[in-house]
Amino acid sequence: MDGLILELRSPTPDFQDLPWGYSLKEWIGRCSRLEEAPRGVSRHPVVFVNYSGTLYAIKEMPIKAAQREYEVLVEAQALDLPVVEVIGHGQNAMADGTSGVIITRYLEGALPYHLLLLRQGFETYRRHLLDAVASLLVQLHLGGLFWGDCSLSNTLFRRDAGALRAYLVDAETAEVAPGPAPPSLRFHELQIMEDNITRELVELRVNGLLPTVEPGVPTADIGAYIRLRYQSLWEEVTRVDIIAPEEEFRIQERIRALNRLGFSVGKVELTPLESGRQLRLDVEVTARNFHREQLFNLTGLDGEEQQAQKMMNEIHELRATLYSEPERNLPLSVAANHWLVNVFTPVVDSLQPLVSRQMTPQELYCQLLEHKWYLSERAQRDVGHQTAVEDYLKTFWVQTKLEL
Repeated sequence: MDGLILELRSPTPDFQDLPWGYSLKEWIGRCSRLEEAPRGVSRHPVVFVNYSGTLYAIKEMPIKAAQREYEVLVEAQALDLPVVEVIGHGQNAMADGTSGVIITRYLEGALPYHLLLLRQGFETYRRHLLDAVASLLVQLHLGGLFWGDCSLSNTLFRRDAGALRAYLVDAETAEVAPGPAPPSLRFHELQIMEDNITRELVELRVNGLLPTVEPGVPTADIGAYIRLRYQSLWEEVTRVDIIAPEEEFRIQERIRALNRLGFSVGKVELTPLESGRQLRLDVEVTARNFHREQLFNLTGLDGEEQQAQKMMNEIHELRATLYSEPERNLPLSVAANHWLVNVFTPVVDSLQPLVSRQMTPQELYCQLLEHKWYLSERAQRDVGHQTAVEDYLKTFWVQTKLEL
C-alpha cells in the first residue's frame, strides 16, 4: 500500500484495505471483499469489491490510459450520458512495475450481451439488444462523445420495463467535444461498431453458440441492422420541420414524438423564412431522460426511462381519477405522492422476495403492471394491484424457488 496513489470522487470508501501491491489477477485469496458479478469481456483485469452492499469495479490498465478514461467518464457524466459512474483512478506499485487503476460503481442490474444472447430465460430481450445499441450511439453522439470502440463487449444492458437500455462501460478510446459529433466521426463510429460486432458474433457462431437474435435479421448482418436503426433514429431526433403558421399544433406533436422516444426537449426555436408564410422549427434535444427526471423530481425514485414512463402514466391516470371535477386541478406532485405512498410502496413491499440485483424494485413493479394488464384483459375488467400481486407471487415466487 506504500506505493498506492488514488484520486477519488467523494463520498466513497477509501479502498485502503484492499491488497494493493499485487496485480488484480493475484487478489483471489488475498481479499475478502471480492464478489462475482455479471460482466462483459475485457482486455484488462477486472475485479468487483463489496463495501456495505455496494459493488465497485476496479480495472487495471496502463497509467496514462486509466487517467484518460477517468477524465472522459467525468465529462460524460457531467453531460448526463449513459455511462458507468466513475469513482476514481490511481497508481498501484507492484514488485514488477506500476500499473494504473480506474474504479467505477458497479451498474446494478447490469447484463452483458452474452448473457442476453446465450442463456435461456432471456429470449424476449434479444430483439431489444440491437435497438439499445443504436439508441446508445445516438445519445452519445448528441452529447459530443465519440466512442471509438463500440462493441457488444464494451456495453452493458439494463432491463427497462421489458426492453433494454445500453450503457458505455469501456471509454479507453473515447473523446468528448462540444456539440453533437460531426458526420465524419459518426460515420467512422458506425464502421468501427459494425466491424467489432461482426467479429464478436462470427466468433460465437463458429463456436456454435449463437442463436437467432431477431427474425429476419441474419447474424452476419446484425452490425448493418444496427447502423440502419441508428440512422433512422438520428434523422427523427435531429430533423428540422417547416410548418405553416396555422399548423402550430405540430410543434406539440413533435415534442410528444420525441418524448415517446425518451428524449427531452431543451428549447424550441421558430425562425421565419423569407416567404414570411412558413416557420422553421428547430428543436434542441437533450438527454433521453425526460420521464426519468420527471419521476425522480416528483417521487425520488430513480428508474430507467421506460420504467419511468410507465410509472408516470400511472400517476397521470391516478391524478385524473382522484379529482374528476373540472374545477379541481390536483397538482401532479400531490398525485405522485399519493401514488408513491398508497400504490408503489405497498406493491414493492409485497414483492420483496423477488427483488435482486438483476430485478430492481422499479423493474419488478413494471413487470407487475404488465401482469396486471394481462389479467385484466382476460377478466375484461381492471383486476387491481392486489389481485395482480397475489397471482404474480403465486406464479413467479414458486417458479424462482424451484429454480433455486
